[in-house]
Amino acid sequence: MFGMGRFGGKSGAAFKAGAAAHRRPAAWVIVPAIVIVGVLATAGTYALAHATSSARGAAGAQSAALAGQAASTAPLRVLSVSPAPGARRVDGGNPVVVTFSAPLAAGSPMPSLKPAVRGRWQQAGGSLAFTPAVPFDPSSQIVLRIPAGANGVRTAAGATLARPVTAGFRTRAWSARRLSELLAQLRYLPLSWSPRRGGTGLPGVPAGAAPADSGLAAQLAAAYSPPAGTFRWHRGYPASLRSQWRAGRPSLLLKGAVMAFQSQHGMTMNGVAGASVWKAVFRAADRHSRNPDGYTYALASKADPETLTIWHDGRIVLSSPANTGIPVAPTADGTFPVYLRYQFQIMRGINPDGSSYADPVSYVSYFDGGEAVHYFPRGSYGFPQSLGCVELPLAAAAAAWPYLTYGSLVTVAG
Repeated sequence: MFGMGRFGGKSGAAFKAGAAAHRRPAAWVIVPAIVIVGVLATAGTYALAHATSSARGAAGAQSAALAGQAASTAPLRVLSVSPAPGARRVDGGNPVVVTFSAPLAAGSPMPSLKPAVRGRWQQAGGSLAFTPAVPFDPSSQIVLRIPAGANGVRTAAGATLARPVTAGFRTRAWSARRLSELLAQLRYLPLSWSPRRGGTGLPGVPAGAAPADSGLAAQLAAAYSPPAGTFRWHRGYPASLRSQWRAGRPSLLLKGAVMAFQSQHGMTMNGVAGASVWKAVFRAADRHSRNPDGYTYALASKADPETLTIWHDGRIVLSSPANTGIPVAPTADGTFPVYLRYQFQIMRGINPDGSSYADPVSYVSYFDGGEAVHYFPRGSYGFPQSLGCVELPLAAAAAAWPYLTYGSLVTVAG
């Protein structure tokens, strides 16, 4: 009764407060349990992740090591060749570059080139570059051979090519523009040429240096890649000559200049600039050996009255009445270089009626097949009388002949 009475003596609010006070410790015990479980769970996850990451790192390192070992023992491969195999019109002064799948060992055998040319191979990483000391010849087939096997190229780890590699390319012709530049400087053309301001006209040659200081290599490089410069016409020449000019391209003007050069240097006179002509031009340029004859141009006009006019070094040196071909044997229109000369000859041929002729003529300069400028006795001049030739009076023919040298251009118009 005593107990009941004391307990029962509290109010309902006091009972609720006491009950609440007894519940708080129970709730406080549960919260740390959740925290502890979370901490343990987190620690377990971290330990698992750490172990997995370590395993992956070890596996990656092992894979990298195996990959490196496989790469060092894999056969060597050629990844690329420049100029590309089969390439045409290649600049013969450019290097030849071979890229391998791995760097080559020091002392490895080098590729070879045919025809052989002086130069050296240099290695940079997995690439080899051959720089010719003198450019490859123009219009030539160049063959690159890369040796394989025990005696072939090899890496530091001893890897070699499984089989030899062969690649070829073709160089382009030397530049007609560069030939024109040189022949203009040597007075074989009715134009002058000067390099860009401050230049010498040769690649890699400093301003103020003489052309001879450059050597053959610079001349050959310029033959493939002409230096920048300007052509200028000499004054006095007519439009009929200017129209023959094709800057940087083959032309009758250039052909005539080559013929004139060949005649001056005792070469076969065909107007074709082969390797021997180019090298002779290089030598002449280095020695400043200019054309001793100067430049001549002749114009035969079939307008009434017919005339022959000759320009030499930009000025008119002869203007004379002339005869051209009759209607059944006309003188062909066009421009042609003088290719054959005689001071005197017996000219033979067939007349329109089928009979033969054998005429003595003097001061003969052939320019188109059997057509020539020469003396032939006539009662008068200035209208068609010949069988295709350009006939002159004796005094005019004698004056014209020294100027109409090999390679001089003759234009027939009308």
